[in-house]
Amino acid sequence: LGPLVGAIDQGTSSTRFLVFNAETAELLSHHQVEIKQEFPREGWVEQDPKEILNSVYECVEKTCEKMRQLNINISNIRAIGVTNQRETTVVWDKTTGEPLYNAIVWLDLRTQSTVERLLKRIPGKNKTFSKFKTGLPLSTYFSAVKLRWLLDNVEEIRKAVEDRRAMFGTVDSWLIWVCICGKNGGIHCTDVTNASRTMLFNIHSLEWDPDLCKFFDIPMEILPNVRSSSEIYGLMKICPSRESGALTGVPISGCLGDQHAALVGQMCFQDGQAKNTYGTGCFLLCNTGQKSVFSEHGLITTIAYKMGRDKPAFYALEGSVAIAGAVVRWLRDNLGIAKTSQEVEKLAADVGTSYGCYFVPAFSGLYAPYWEPSARGIICGLTQFTNKNHIAFAALEAVCFQTREILDAMNKDCGIPLSQLQVDGGMTNNKILMQLQSDILCIPVVKPSMPETTALGAAMAAGAAEGVGVWSLNPGDLTAVTCERFEPQINPEESEYRYARWKKAVMKSMGWETSDGPSNGKPK
Repeated sequence: LGPLVGAIDQGTSSTRFLVFNAETAELLSHHQVEIKQEFPREGWVEQDPKEILNSVYECVEKTCEKMRQLNINISNIRAIGVTNQRETTVVWDKTTGEPLYNAIVWLDLRTQSTVERLLKRIPGKNKTFSKFKTGLPLSTYFSAVKLRWLLDNVEEIRKAVEDRRAMFGTVDSWLIWVCICGKNGGIHCTDVTNASRTMLFNIHSLEWDPDLCKFFDIPMEILPNVRSSSEIYGLMKICPSRESGALTGVPISGCLGDQHAALVGQMCFQDGQAKNTYGTGCFLLCNTGQKSVFSEHGLITTIAYKMGRDKPAFYALEGSVAIAGAVVRWLRDNLGIAKTSQEVEKLAADVGTSYGCYFVPAFSGLYAPYWEPSARGIICGLTQFTNKNHIAFAALEAVCFQTREILDAMNKDCGIPLSQLQVDGGMTNNKILMQLQSDILCIPVVKPSMPETTALGAAMAAGAAEGVGVWSLNPGDLTAVTCERFEPQINPEESEYRYARWKKAVMKSMGWETSDGPSNGKPK
């Protein structure tokens, strides 16, 4: 067996560690752990940074055990890549190595009043005021407002900043800092893709922007150093009491936000190539090459990747949908209509229609293309005939309709409609969903037989890094991927009719929540 590369894939709902063969891109072994999301108040979403870290250790350990059982030599792992849920915000104490508060997850809405307060300081309350610097609208989604909230509301964090003990980072920075020595000289860094999701980063100069830091009143010394997505950041050093000490000394040499990693893993290196990932949310990214393209239709501009210190940055247009797989988890955990996600799929399959019922899962407001924080989830078109099967089907349809909205926006912005959609992510194992997606888009949907493209992208970045050099990214050397295709099976008229009804439902979900209401998000 040739050289191997590991990937830490730390997502919103689970953590995985995967090991790939660098020559064939074959997945050899992996382990996955679901992680807890805490909802301390309505609209708040938190995770424990220590639990995130321990889930990484556990996945590394279990994967190494599985490899030993398969007689695969762990010492062949030449590099490790990190990919992560984006925007989720962690602040920790560099002297103790302890987090100073729970991680505030990207989906969290507590910053709505922070956003409204900041908007008042912008002429004309223009939420796209920093679009040409950051590529992003002012929204609860991005890290800067979460960090602002923490500085305003958590005394320990304010004090740590004054004492110059505080470090801010997205999940990648937290993991890399701890895994490379932590409080004993850890490396405080992030990559350009994660930095481009903070709203503090100038996506042209590739540096933290002093004016934006001033606007959000964030001290620049707590920010990590920004590096490329593919270079050696440091060597893995996990506490010796753990088995995972097996990987001590292996370079961590790849880092990409999860959606950017999936773009790389789907080999979308050419201008105009796109992929859609179905995870907790749904994210459509289209590579726009070495030029940044700004949307007229509610998409955001982001850095796709920068594959080396001296390599150019590539850009992407992105359509972000907050709730995709999360709607299935909600049906399972909150409504209890099924015990597993697979069961939700079966409920939907048994009826094969939503019977006129539409589900807009605007649990965290609406992201692209509306950017409407006041929206909330609705299920409409209910009759006495409607049952849990129809609601399960409507939930799957919602994922497809939301994808159609961002695909329509992408086609308008790019001018060249996509002739097929490349997909990946956990939900793509759901065949009904994939067929439904093709029907609603009226184009073929193409799924690689190895759906772990996010981890693959991180492994490719790590293996291709200077000083590692075990993975070639030359187009000629990339292995062709076997795919499964889903072709549209319903007539376009029916598809258009259902899509029009969906848009009507979306309109009804808007303008629901105002932050000056009596409850102000606090539980009764």
